[in-house]
Amino acid sequence: MAAVHSAEAFFKLAAARHSVYPLTKTLPAGVTSQRIHQIVKQTFQNTPSSFNSQPTRAVVLFGNEHDKLWDHTRSTLRAIVKDDEAWKGTAARMDLFKGAAGTVLFFNDEEVTKGMQEKFALYADKFPHWADQATGMHEYVAWTALAAEGVGANLQHYNPLIDDFVRDTWNIPKTWTLDAQLVFGGRPAEETEAKPKNPSDDVIKAYGA
Repeated sequence: MAAVHSAEAFFKLAAARHSVYPLTKTLPAGVTSQRIHQIVKQTFQNTPSSFNSQPTRAVVLFGNEHDKLWDHTRSTLRAIVKDDEAWKGTAARMDLFKGAAGTVLFFNDEEVTKGMQEKFALYADKFPHWADQATGMHEYVAWTALAAEGVGANLQHYNPLIDDFVRDTWNIPKTWTLDAQLVFGGRPAEETEAKPKNPSDDVIKAYGA
């Protein structure tokens, strides 16, 4: 009997991936920091990039290292948000992120992109965009894989405000440019629902079928 192929299993996982708030420091039973690290590694083994350039990089922060990131982000933003009333909302968000179990930092390695521009000069102007696409796919795959394990997550972008701190604290190469912070943790008893999407008929056209 021929194998039965279906995309439904994939879309079930895709539907489980959405921004979850608030997160907790307690990961689901059986999900360890080693398992999270393995998921990130598998993400890199199974996510494509244009010309197989592989410009994406990642750093996984757990425990005190994760807390250190969000303590610094909080102090950086406090220096910018002077109004006490306006600060309350920002402070609450910082508490949400620090209250999670960890963060995956995603980067683009500009040295890789520069090398591809030199090697394939005809497409030089395209490679920065393609690098962004590749890193976005890595973020999506990791996020979806975490959701499949019952881990909640949300994607943040506090770069470039925290770039220098991240680089100095975790010995990040100067050619790595921070792209996003994937915050992960245990899912709460009551969590935010996935945001609605536009009706597919409004945004997708098909011809010739």
